[in-house]
Amino acid sequence: MLGKLIVDIAGTELNQIEKKYLSHDLIGGVILFTRNFENKNQLHNLCKSIKAIKDEEIIIFVDYEGGRIQRFRDGFTKLPSMSLLGKRYDSSPEEAKTFSKMVGNIIAYELGTLNIDLSFTPVLDLDYGKSKVISDRSFHHSHKVVSSLSLELIKGLDEMGFKNVAKHFPGHGFVEADSHIDLPIDNRKIDQNLMDLKPYIKNINKIDAVMTAHIIYKSVDANPVCYSDYWINSILRKSLNFKGLIISDDLLMKGADIGKSVHQRVIDCLETGCDLALVCNFYDEIPNLLNELEKFDSKIFQNSRISELRKSKEFSKNEKEIYEVAKLNIESNFK
Repeated sequence: MLGKLIVDIAGTELNQIEKKYLSHDLIGGVILFTRNFENKNQLHNLCKSIKAIKDEEIIIFVDYEGGRIQRFRDGFTKLPSMSLLGKRYDSSPEEAKTFSKMVGNIIAYELGTLNIDLSFTPVLDLDYGKSKVISDRSFHHSHKVVSSLSLELIKGLDEMGFKNVAKHFPGHGFVEADSHIDLPIDNRKIDQNLMDLKPYIKNINKIDAVMTAHIIYKSVDANPVCYSDYWINSILRKSLNFKGLIISDDLLMKGADIGKSVHQRVIDCLETGCDLALVCNFYDEIPNLLNELEKFDSKIFQNSRISELRKSKEFSKNEKEIYEVAKLNIESNFK
């Protein structure tokens, strides 16, 4: 049985404690980090061991956007930051769109051959020149360019049988504070925030999942987005009619810390309407977290949809050829 929690592990192979907690019914996914990687063969074996834990295979995630957010390097294609694709768009829109799709092809193929199901990408945040944590992870300052290039990257993922996760809803680019270490507050009026929503509005029917931003938009809600009925239900589900999955960003980040325990943060985001709760860098405490959550008898833990994000197929000879062409083009154009 797959649950609604996505958690992490400590090292390059599973220990006995991790094997036990990953078998728990509340666990549905594992997120990998650079610390979990030595080489491709080791990573493939690690993913295989994770998949063997449950009859229904656990979904494996990674943050793998390109640029500075690329968890695995040795033996993998060096991917450009999204901002480099945006700069290429300024001089040659069609070329940039082609390259963006190729990046999606490469992400899906290189991760998928190792039994990784999904990358948390694309980034739909606009680059206002304010946020250091977003900065070159954003395609562009123009919502039209972000919409266009993110759609092409989604097409590249989809062509290889990969789902996508648009982030950080409804937009992290305007605030200066880093939600990893602070609680950012966006004081703009809601009509200004709507500019950040435009890439979501444009591509909503192509987006498989959305990851929330740990930001308070003070004019509409006093809660960070993953605990906000306004953003999760009124805007995303009702106004935008989003049918895909909603994933919290890491609940151990400072932006999610609202003076509550980790298990209460998990409960709060699921009760609000998130489908999946992400908990990172907490592997030593996962058994305790599960014990606390077991005390909370609620329907919020039932009916996990996480399996919808599973990589859908094995790669064909044609898809391998698509990947090889994409790899050659990206390596020759972005050195």
